[in-house]
Amino acid sequence: MKSLLAIDIGNTSIRFGVFNRGRVSCAWSVSTRQKSYYAAVKKALRRYSIERVVICSVVPAALRQLRADLKIIPGTPEVLIIGKQIKAPLKNRYRYPRQVGQDRLVNAFAGVIFYGKPLIVVDSGTAITLDVVSRKGEYLGGVILPGLELSFDSLYNKTALLPRLKLRAPRELIGRDTKESILSGVIHGFAAAIDELVSRIKKEIGRDAAVVATGGGALLLRRYCKNISKVDKDLTLKGISLLERL
Repeated sequence: MKSLLAIDIGNTSIRFGVFNRGRVSCAWSVSTRQKSYYAAVKKALRRYSIERVVICSVVPAALRQLRADLKIIPGTPEVLIIGKQIKAPLKNRYRYPRQVGQDRLVNAFAGVIFYGKPLIVVDSGTAITLDVVSRKGEYLGGVILPGLELSFDSLYNKTALLPRLKLRAPRELIGRDTKESILSGVIHGFAAAIDELVSRIKKEIGRDAAVVATGGGALLLRRYCKNISKVDKDLTLKGISLLERL
């Protein structure tokens, strides 16, 4: 059976997904900071009968390296890039349409297909983005916040005494030591911000708007966000698969 290899290149990690008949068979991630992605793509191409590779990227340097790695693997199938050979069929209402990351458009497109419209997609990655689709199915724009890990790194790098922390759930709202205070501030703080932003956006696009979360921090944020109704960790990969079949 011929398969699709969908690749989502983000600032922190690269997510790979193998799809058969529109369904994900397996998915895995590697760090974007690696010098080469040869081993990751070679494993996929050798293990599965890949008919086509489709890439969505917000990191130009990583995209160039990945394409170079693919070229040196014998028998590499056709490679298509979201935003070039394939485009999300959404009317883009951004003031400067080219500024929108392709992953945001892919998420908006996939979100409408799976969850309807109006829609708010909350993507928790290196940055946290809220992307908005109108009742007409038009991409309206959104909100960009620093991500959870980025916030931890900023507190560590820009202060003299605060420790570097790994992402996990806080034990309590009122932290009783420095680590718990930081965890509470970042997790509860961003959850509160997202809830308030979603409420304000719904006033503009409709209170019945679906709210779906994706990205590495989605499951954690949902525990503390009242306004997130669904979590779909592989929404971007699913969107790539949908676009390839158009």
